[in-house]
Amino acid sequence: MNKSLKIVFLLLFVLQSVSLTAQKIGYVDSEYILNKHPDYKVIQEELEKISSEWKKEAQNLDKEIKELTIQLKAEEVLLTEEMYQQRLEQIKLKQKESQEFNNRIFGIDGQYFQKQAELMQPLQSKIYDAMERVSRRNNLGMLFDKAAAPSAIIYTDPRHDYSEFILEELGIEDNK
Repeated sequence: MNKSLKIVFLLLFVLQSVSLTAQKIGYVDSEYILNKHPDYKVIQEELEKISSEWKKEAQNLDKEIKELTIQLKAEEVLLTEEMYQQRLEQIKLKQKESQEFNNRIFGIDGQYFQKQAELMQPLQSKIYDAMERVSRRNNLGMLFDKAAAPSAIIYTDPRHDYSEFILEELGIEDNK
């Protein structure tokens, strides 16, 4: 009995080892792929054109603020306290306007990043679809992106998705 128990455990160990080595994993360098794609250069040029126009607007606002500040310093001795405070408020208002413009255009959810996402989305979809086709053709279980964070997963075979089992274990029902 002792010998047969050892054989059963050895057989289970071998079967488990075989299933662990069966999954194929690959990686891509999305930055390299993007730089090789001709559409990416066109998108970058368009973004640079749009960006330079917005940068000029921001520079004009900053230039206007600087001119108002210089003018205020030059006329400071001639102005009454009330007039000085009014001009100071104008400068502060322009500074606020400049800051709001920069946040609206170049901020986290600014127009520049929205435009970038809008222009890049079709290209990223094409690349993702190609990655998925290659992954399926080569029977890859997972595909990592070398250019992204170390653990960024691009593609996973749905057969290896255990999300539903975890939700079930937690007692959370799927509400589709």
